[in-house]
Amino acid sequence: MSGRAPSRTERESRLLQAFVQLADTLVDDYDVVDVLHRLVDHCVQLLDATAAGLMLSDQRGGLRVVAYSSDQTRMLELFQLQASEGPCLECVNTGEPVLVADLTTVTERWPRFAPLAIEEGFASVHAVPMRLRRETIGALNLFRRETGSLGEEDLLVVRALADTATIGILQERAIRRGEVVTEQLQTALNSRVVIEQAKGVLAFAENLEMEQAFQALRDYSRNRGRRLADVARELVLGELRPDDLLTSRHRPIDG
Repeated sequence: MSGRAPSRTERESRLLQAFVQLADTLVDDYDVVDVLHRLVDHCVQLLDATAAGLMLSDQRGGLRVVAYSSDQTRMLELFQLQASEGPCLECVNTGEPVLVADLTTVTERWPRFAPLAIEEGFASVHAVPMRLRRETIGALNLFRRETGSLGEEDLLVVRALADTATIGILQERAIRRGEVVTEQLQTALNSRVVIEQAKGVLAFAENLEMEQAFQALRDYSRNRGRRLADVARELVLGELRPDDLLTSRHRPIDG
């Protein structure tokens, strides 16, 4: 995480904002993909993390990358899936946090993942399960460029953020009925595909980096109170032009 660390007052204010935003997921209608991206953004801001990523289980029991704070993080998350090893997979399989203060100590445990993460400049990693009762639906990964353990307070914060997001995904009403909810999970996973396609369309058309393209999609969606996946789908189908989307960032919305 670059720049000065936030003061305790700033941290408390950001933490309150994070929980207020995540609490919005308990209402009937919300954008689950944007919620999860906000979650990883909050983790980077609040927890002295360089980057964060999130995986969710699909309906077939596999894991898929859904949210990440940078394309570098996405690459590391995908590599875990390809290598069938790493903190996120262990975390989901055990339902317990996986806390690694020094990646050089786990090269035998993760012979493919650990060297790659080190090569990318990361020195430590911590994974926390997204879990409700006995069901683990995914995991939240924190990557740091410095070695060191995750402090007790930080661990409580990241677990609370993950738990709140998990409840929002599964939906409170379905939980009360004792149902195993997969619809919201599958919506997030399906939306991720079209969002990646839209990022590519926008990046190619406007000569942008992928992260810039994604930020432009998020800005457009939020400014109009629209779902990120809906805007992405319109862009992919040609119903929304890339130049219209970018131009709109620099002019006020009528009304």
